[in-house]
Amino acid sequence: MLNILKVTGDSLSPDYQEGDFVLASKIPVFLSTIREGDVVVFNHPEYGVLIKKVAIIYPQSREYFVIGSHGHSVDSRRIGNIRRKDIIGKVIWHIRRP
Repeated sequence: MLNILKVTGDSLSPDYQEGDFVLASKIPVFLSTIREGDVVVFNHPEYGVLIKKVAIIYPQSREYFVIGSHGHSVDSRRIGNIRRKDIIGKVIWHIRRP
């Protein structure tokens, strides 16, 4: 239900920096309380675990359009929508690196 994950890369910088940690909860996914603007962590078959911001929600298909902060970010502009079942959790706490 809760996962502590280390941020790698600069997809969501400057808000989330490499070396930061996040606490992600699966509960908002189960309760369908993910909103536009929330940050989620999910599994992608080709790229592994990614962290992105939710831009658009498609409730009828249980899919999300997610984006990074940079134009070169691997996000829905490149990989398409993500499925709800692939979401590890919604970020509920951000621990900045020292």
